This record gives sequence, C-alpha cells and structure tokens, in this order.
Amino acid sequence: MQVIREARRDWVSEHREMYLSSGGAKGHIMDITTVGGRAFATHCLVKYEGRKSGKTFITPLCYADIGGEVVICASKGGADHHPAWYLNIVEQPEIEFQIATQAFRGTWREPEGAEREKVWSFFIDCHPFYETYQNSTARVLPLVMFKAAGEIPVFRPDDATGIRTT
Repeated sequence: MQVIREARRDWVSEHREMYLSSGGAKGHIMDITTVGGRAFATHCLVKYEGRKSGKTFITPLCYADIGGEVVICASKGGADHHPAWYLNIVEQPEIEFQIATQAFRGTWREPEGAEREKVWSFFIDCHPFYETYQNSTARVLPLVMFKAAGEIPVFRPDDATGIRTT
C-alpha cells in the first residue's frame, strides 16, 4: 500500500509540474486508463490557501463540465477522511482554478439533493473509477462546483508556496 501511495504522490507531483511549466498546454488531457479512467480524461488545477499554514497550494484534479460549471470530487482515493484541499477550499469564499491555458477566479458550491444525484451520475460517467472510491468508504464523497467570475493569469510554478501531493 505504501508503494502505491508513493507512486501516486510522484505522479501527482509530476502532473502538476508539467501542467504548470507548460502554462496549461500539457496536463489538461491525460490518459489515465491504467487507473481505471478514460484515455481522454480532463484535469484542472485548483489554487487555494492552507487554512493552517497560510501557504498557497495548487492541486491537479479530474473534472467534468456540467451546465457551465466545473465539478470536482473530494475522493482522496476513497479514504475515510476528506482530502486537505477540500478542507481548505470550504474555508474560502472564492476559488481560483485553471483549465488548460485559461485560469479563473470564481465561486464554488456543493450541489445537494436531486441536483447532487444528477451531477454525481454525470461525474462518474466521465470518471468511472470515482464510483469505486465511493464504494470503498462510508463517507459521502463531496462534489464541488465552480463557476467562473473572471479570468486571471495562468498559474506559474512559483505561485505555490507549499507542496501537497494529495
């Protein structure tokens, strides 16, 4: 299990660096069939401030676009606790995110009830392995939706003052 965790951590770090160093030209679309994903899987970058450290983190995450909003899932691979990025963004009123070569400042929300079920069905159709993650934990995996409010400069490698791999 530790070997898998280390390999994933390396992959996430390499993915983030490729995405950032290319200005988003690389890393947006990735073939993740080796982990049960699609050959044409979409990824965004999410920039947030650590609620305890005050450092800036940038995390690459799978996303889907539904109704003009970006949706991501706080799965942490099906762990029994939420990922740190999720705990950090729910403490902030706004979010910054990048999709390919465009970055945005925006608002975020969590869908509820029937809307959540609709968004969840769409999300797992795009990224089927998240259903496996959900089945491996008792917690309900949070979905977070972003709506762009304005364009900002693309993220740069030196924008992150902290390093987080999950």
